[in-house]
Amino acid sequence: MYRTSEWVSLGHPDKMADYISSWLLDRYLERDPGTRYAVEVQIKDNYVTLAGEVSSTVRFTNREIARFVKDAVEDIGYTTRYQRIWGKANTICARDLKVTVHIGQQSPDIARGVQDGWGDQGIFWGMAQKGTHSKMPKDLLIARKLGEALFKDADDLNIGLDIKTQVSMEDDKIVKVVIAVPILENDRYWKDEVLKYVQLLLGEAGRHTRIIINGTGSYTIHGPRGDAGTTGRKLAVDFYGGNCRLGGGCPWTKDATKADLTLNLYARKLALRKLDDAGIGTVFCSIECCIGQPDITICYFDESMRQIGQRYEVRTPEDLIAEMWLHKPRFAERCRRGLFFDI
Repeated sequence: MYRTSEWVSLGHPDKMADYISSWLLDRYLERDPGTRYAVEVQIKDNYVTLAGEVSSTVRFTNREIARFVKDAVEDIGYTTRYQRIWGKANTICARDLKVTVHIGQQSPDIARGVQDGWGDQGIFWGMAQKGTHSKMPKDLLIARKLGEALFKDADDLNIGLDIKTQVSMEDDKIVKVVIAVPILENDRYWKDEVLKYVQLLLGEAGRHTRIIINGTGSYTIHGPRGDAGTTGRKLAVDFYGGNCRLGGGCPWTKDATKADLTLNLYARKLALRKLDDAGIGTVFCSIECCIGQPDITICYFDESMRQIGQRYEVRTPEDLIAEMWLHKPRFAERCRRGLFFDI
């Protein structure tokens, strides 16, 4: 079987948008754990736009929200020092951002419907697979390992923060690795250093694997200078790479009463439980829900997508929020470390 997964760093514009929204949600939850939150983010050049709904006892001003946005981007690493190294034409600085806020109150129709049930209808998917300690797909884990290491050591390698990694495997063998990292123009030395670094991380496989560094040959303009970022465009990175169906919407723009976050997490948790009992190599789990209703339908499938089980549960958002500690202001941490890091 041939399969491919990719990973992107927090410095990628789409993940920057996810991180900004998660960071802002944490600021609300610190002051009001009962906050209801759904805020989308777009970032391009020095301009950030936030749009959505928040219901909370907290009333942040637009000026306070703009400060939180800048704090999040600076936490990623887009600092004044960073911009001095790369130049204003090639990247951004958090302190230069211009933030526009379009945030209203939650619709009363939705508020009435979700008092005892879910905040939306939808279908959500989870996966668990034997063969790795975390029971996640190996191609995704390797892409993530490479990307996280490059991001952490970006200063030492003289590379930028907007990083993408992609790993293709045939059965259990790595056959191709694609890396995109910003490198100062015409600096061939550091491109060779990145290649050596990736080979070292891959170990023995690094000597026999095709590794492509910056397929276009040049990659200097990066972050929101090179591309617009929008929340929710990297769901395959956030979930299971190229190995599983995706359900629901973006988990990073919602509080935990929203099914997009909580039922995707629960589907992963149920898949892990079923994997231990089923005696097979891979388990998929789907969960279906209805807005305003607490009952959910759960189905299990094997690696050939043959159904191997079905049941119904009555689980309110409050049940699962308490079970998985989702009322805590840890969404930025989860966005940084991975959706399933604590499951």
